[in-house]
Amino acid sequence: MENITEENITEDVIVGIDVSRDRLDVAVRPGDACFNVPRTEEGIDSLIRRLGQSSPGQSTVRLVVLEATGGFETMVAAGLAGAGL
Repeated sequence: MENITEENITEDVIVGIDVSRDRLDVAVRPGDACFNVPRTEEGIDSLIRRLGQSSPGQSTVRLVVLEATGGFETMVAAGLAGAGL
């Protein structure tokens, strides 16, 4: 499992999120970063911090693909949009 760090962000980042009632399964490309966080306010805050770790001048998250899952995605989409992701 690879963390998103300043050293390994060299291209535009694309994030895919599989949403379930209790957690978010996250995949980040390029690279092999895969992780999960709880689908809670704290988990979403953690996700936002983790995705926002790039520095100015480096590539950043360009696209987030979020699975629509019976309304469970609403708080996730709102949190990501509020953070500018």
